[in-house]
Amino acid sequence: MIDLRIEYEYMKEEIDEAIRRCLEHQKWIFGPEVGELEKKMASYIGVKHCIGVSSGTDALVLSLRALAIKLKGTEYFDRTDEIITTPFTFTATGDAILRAGATPVFVDIDPVTYNIEPTIIEDYLKSESRGNVIGILPVHLYGQACQMDKINEIAEKYDLFVVEDVAQAFGGAWRGQKLGSLGDVGCFSFFPSKNLGCYGDAGMVSTNDDEIAEIVRMLLKHGGKEKYNVFHIGYNARMDTLQAAIILAKFKYVDDFNRRRRLIAEKYSSELKGCSALIIPNIYDQSHVYHVFHQYTVRVKDGKRDEVRSILKDRGIESMVYYPVPLHKMKVFNGRCKIFKGLKESERASREVLSLPIGPLMNEEDVVFVAKTIREILD
Repeated sequence: MIDLRIEYEYMKEEIDEAIRRCLEHQKWIFGPEVGELEKKMASYIGVKHCIGVSSGTDALVLSLRALAIKLKGTEYFDRTDEIITTPFTFTATGDAILRAGATPVFVDIDPVTYNIEPTIIEDYLKSESRGNVIGILPVHLYGQACQMDKINEIAEKYDLFVVEDVAQAFGGAWRGQKLGSLGDVGCFSFFPSKNLGCYGDAGMVSTNDDEIAEIVRMLLKHGGKEKYNVFHIGYNARMDTLQAAIILAKFKYVDDFNRRRRLIAEKYSSELKGCSALIIPNIYDQSHVYHVFHQYTVRVKDGKRDEVRSILKDRGIESMVYYPVPLHKMKVFNGRCKIFKGLKESERASREVLSLPIGPLMNEEDVVFVAKTIREILD
């Protein structure tokens, strides 16, 4: 799906130098690279605080825990507290809500963008089945922003917090404002395959809220301001110095790489246009969205998705299904979630979506080859 070796060769000198500096200073816990990265990220995203953590999942858990501490004065939410989110996402989104003590409420997606549908969020808030809703957790899926104007308007109307899951959308924007700066908190992942990835696990929390930032900084180091005097039930969730160094080395390339991803997506769409068995991404009608194409995802109609994927594999072309099982169908959420109005679009997407290879250094010939192969299968 993406060749990380090519990316390493492209920026080999910077990465090797970043690792060499770490080997020289030997400051592996909260080394200088962590603080430097936090400052650069805060400036780039446009927030007061960025806090490096050990993974994107931990970013979500720590953010929700911090909100529980701030808003309720308790270590965790409880099961009567509801957080509205999408079922069409990676497990970590819903799991983080459970781990913070709350109940996820799954509402359906927009079938065009695959992102949570704001009108259904408000329908739930107006419904008799509504419980004690405390927040909204939108996911900027595949690199495309959710409708943040509408989501924030709903949140303000009903006095809810907003936590953005930006794991797949680093560098993306909504109306010129970077994702991760539009809610109360933003949560990022630097998993190796992300648009800005490291060589292991790492994540980031972004916020303009001084209190949330302070609590997250405590939680990530066992719950205290001081090493041997802790305030809260915490975690060992520090960002690794070596991963911070690698992210810093790669950071200067991220805007150019996102631009290249967009060009590759345009080429895919040009080559696949008119294929009646496919629905291709329809995003450039939305000038207010800066899509960074973590994934280029098509829909394969008529139940042919798995057949297409199998033939592509036989011809040496990788593809992935993100996501084959929506969260409400997973055992872990059985009896631990609420489902509103049925989730037909999420379930249909899980049967039809197929993500094609995409990476910033992918050449045009490979894009044409993938598209031509798909057309040969379907036309």
